[in-house]
Amino acid sequence: MKSLIPGIHQFHEQTFQQHKDLFQELAKGQHPQALFITCSDSRIVPTLLTSTKPGDLFIVRNIGNIVPASGQVSSEHGAIEYALEVLDIKDIIICGHLGCGAIKALIEGADASLLAVTAWLKHAAEVKQIVEKNYPDADLEQRCNIAVQENVLVQVEHLLKLPFIASRVAEGKLQLHAWVYKLQTGEVFSYDAGTQQFLPVSDVEQTGTDTSCSHQLQSL
Repeated sequence: MKSLIPGIHQFHEQTFQQHKDLFQELAKGQHPQALFITCSDSRIVPTLLTSTKPGDLFIVRNIGNIVPASGQVSSEHGAIEYALEVLDIKDIIICGHLGCGAIKALIEGADASLLAVTAWLKHAAEVKQIVEKNYPDADLEQRCNIAVQENVLVQVEHLLKLPFIASRVAEGKLQLHAWVYKLQTGEVFSYDAGTQQFLPVSDVEQTGTDTSCSHQLQSL
């Protein structure tokens, strides 16, 4: 807390004043470019990662960047519905990251004392099943690496099971994107349907994500 309070003063006296016109415009309403669903991990800063300004991204965060399957109403579903119905967003990005503690807990098993975490990770249970079935010879690090990628794809599939998502995608009014961020290098990878692999985002034409996957992903 000792660094947060001075930081607030610095923001008001310097950053806010430098961008005063932007903040005054934002006070009138928001018109974000995309819905960005990512992990709560403190090392992930979506606006820094994408070099965007306040108001550019509508952000949903939780441990493991999870979207519960349809039929299970959640705050995530509410935020997604608001983004599409009210803000008229045309792109949804689900961004996982290597070294994700939630995914490691999913693969290894969460601490038994973390009851809420254990319950939440059940929304990604199929990811563990996919990894165990398709990568039996991988070591723990490789399994966690691949699980991060598989999880992003599974969560995109969860999105597609929401009627108001599926209809928009079918009509070409909405595009879904699956990204993985590599903290060690600062690289961002996007799922490419043609190769069924995660490739550098700059090499992948962002025309929407087909989540059909051979389940033979490579370690990033």
